[in-house]
Amino acid sequence: MRGSATDSPSTPGDRHLRRAAVPLASAALLLPLLGAAPAQSAGDSSAGRLQHAFATASAEYHVPQSVLLAVSYLQSRWDWHAGAPSVTGGYGPMHLTDARTAIATTEHYAEGAEDARGDSERSALHPDIKVSAESALPARLKTLPKAAELTGLTDRQLRTDPEANVAGGAALLAAAQKQLGEPLSSDPAAWYGAVARFSGADDKATAAAYADDVYDVLRTGEERVTDDGQQVALAAEPGLAADTAQLQKAGLGSLPTDGVECPRSVSCEAVWAPYAEFGDGDYGNHDLGDRPVSQAIKYIVIHDTEGAWDGVMNLIQDPTYVSWNYTIRSTDGLIAQHVKAKDVAWHAGNWDVNARSVGIEHEGFLANPDAWYTEAMYRSSARLVRYLAAEYDIPLDRQHILGHDNVPGPTASTIPGMHTDPGPYWDWRHYFQLLGHPFRRTAGPQGGLVTILPDYAANQPAYTGCTTAGEPCAAHGSSEVRLYSDHDVNAPLIKDVGLKKDPTEDVNDLSSRVSTGQQYAVADRWGDWTAIWYLGQKAWFQDPRSAPAAVPAKGVVITPKDGLASIPVYGRAYPEKEAYPAGVPAQSVVPLPYTIPAGQKYVVGDEVPGEYYYAVTFTTDSHRVVVGKDLYYEIQYGHRVGFVRAADVTLEGSAG
Repeated sequence: MRGSATDSPSTPGDRHLRRAAVPLASAALLLPLLGAAPAQSAGDSSAGRLQHAFATASAEYHVPQSVLLAVSYLQSRWDWHAGAPSVTGGYGPMHLTDARTAIATTEHYAEGAEDARGDSERSALHPDIKVSAESALPARLKTLPKAAELTGLTDRQLRTDPEANVAGGAALLAAAQKQLGEPLSSDPAAWYGAVARFSGADDKATAAAYADDVYDVLRTGEERVTDDGQQVALAAEPGLAADTAQLQKAGLGSLPTDGVECPRSVSCEAVWAPYAEFGDGDYGNHDLGDRPVSQAIKYIVIHDTEGAWDGVMNLIQDPTYVSWNYTIRSTDGLIAQHVKAKDVAWHAGNWDVNARSVGIEHEGFLANPDAWYTEAMYRSSARLVRYLAAEYDIPLDRQHILGHDNVPGPTASTIPGMHTDPGPYWDWRHYFQLLGHPFRRTAGPQGGLVTILPDYAANQPAYTGCTTAGEPCAAHGSSEVRLYSDHDVNAPLIKDVGLKKDPTEDVNDLSSRVSTGQQYAVADRWGDWTAIWYLGQKAWFQDPRSAPAAVPAKGVVITPKDGLASIPVYGRAYPEKEAYPAGVPAQSVVPLPYTIPAGQKYVVGDEVPGEYYYAVTFTTDSHRVVVGKDLYYEIQYGHRVGFVRAADVTLEGSAG
């Protein structure tokens, strides 16, 4: 999210604001910093202990074991997360929420911040936003204390003991079943209403969407080894038909849904961002447009909020703030739409990308490795992205489904202030599996390209910068792989000249990191190391056969045309000067401080026409989409994408 960042790599969560120092809600920001328990050691648990815990809780509280397993899978995929709370203060396999233990007072600062609009022709506002703390937490954020009342277990036991946590979840489900006046049946089909209530949703649509997901898990079955080595299995029941009529007894309300653009398989509410005029020619917080008629939507940008749901909903409704198209809630996957897809939200810090993209925020925190995202949110997000991709013909790959951290700075001066979310702890591998487009090997062992694909759980590079005290970040799975200037972990890290500083291992420093799903041309190999072309340099990463960090791929690359010593890289694909009509100021086509030397190759994401959307007034009569003759190619240049002029390059295919 644009609006919740600190300003230096030494402070956690490099999510730059576009305003001055901003104290966000202390009670509304549920930072999961406290209450974490140490991971269980291999010596005090067997690989089947968690499965046994589900069986025990099922027998004690008379909840079908399959229902317990399916609910837990949708919450946490049965992972323990070393006892750390989720982004909304949820603990353990059942995601029992105790937001009281996860509240921290936080301030985010904005010096040198990204301008979310990203158009120098009309700079965005820099408001001083203050969000008031809420006096009470919603019921969905305090299910753990309720479980303690029902079981007689202490809050600490429910937070720190997986078996107690499962028992707490079973007790909540049984209590919900009784409140609905339903018997404690052994038939999984008879628990739909209780599962819907377990979600904590206040409305019928969100509760139903959550329950539908749980029953999808019941029908398909699941099996996996958890993050602490537990083997858990749920047998498929493909013919299971839930008693959905139970939901009528739940007494839940309805959502405002007028005009929302969402798939039927999710719960989606309308929380519209205001398009308002104020002051002397000022307006916010987005621009009216006519996409994809006038300018095609080519990208979907994934963000995290750096704030909790209620505070974020307040921010999006302030016309002096910035905007994005959707936000997704962690606890139950509820989606709120704020800006119509045809309009242009101010979210990515690059006007060219804003004008061609949809931005989706996810309730979460970049620099808290143990503040995990729920499976409910991942699944809801994936369904939304699949829907948008089908609606606007967007390819499901990492050249079109971008992280905010993959968006280039539009000019050289903006590069250091660009955002770094969702960061290394977003699980791109799992996300693309949910999208139905898993990353896989597509070429032979000596293919000329690679797709970055480490094992998320096992890949745990060291990071710093997660706390103000400067301690190392907690060891955690990561989507990203570190790059060195030679095939040696003691060699210097790759330097990004655009950042104007030496590279570090800070969680917000993107100088020398590649991310899962990104593709690069192979530059060299040496034993267990692979080199790629990256930021105009040969960059090395560890890639042993026993634990590969990438797989061979095929695709299309660009290389500088014969006779050119190097070519420039751009942060936006704007048209040539001659394309601008009278009344529309011509935008300068200035390269970034990056080049591609002769002989280097970079993977092509798409062919991009030179376009500029001129929109600097509240009234739309002067708005214009300027289309030029120049063509560009979007390429994977470093951690971020970039653009090169088609006239400067030669296309080459890589068959692998």
